Amino acid sequence: MALPRPASTWTGGMDMPSRLFERGSDDYQLYEQDDEFVLAVELPGFDPAELTVSWDDGTLNVAGEHEDEFRGTRRTYHRRFRFPKTIEKEEIEAEYENGVLTVRLPIAFEAATSGTEIEIES
Repeated sequence: MALPRPASTWTGGMDMPSRLFERGSDDYQLYEQDDEFVLAVELPGFDPAELTVSWDDGTLNVAGEHEDEFRGTRRTYHRRFRFPKTIEKEEIEAEYENGVLTVRLPIAFEAATSGTEIEIES
């Protein structure tokens, strides 16, 4: 007699779709424009005071926690974004408007050109 296989996720043993608890990558847009990265994250229903944006060694952390006392629910959001170029961390700007958090991260020019050029042999 074969033993039942364990559920692959914590929702696997429940009779509900696992997609109910997943957030896709479509909740944000990240692009490079005019010598800066622009990150736009959809966070409807949050108050700006419930959001935290922090920079730590090449990684941008976006977090939020919202409690709806009327409905008795709590929403949390946390995502990390790593950047391939050096950012002017003192010039990072964040704005929250109409449910969208927009973060602008200026690229450091002197760092973009640093490195060692490798000679190509032919």
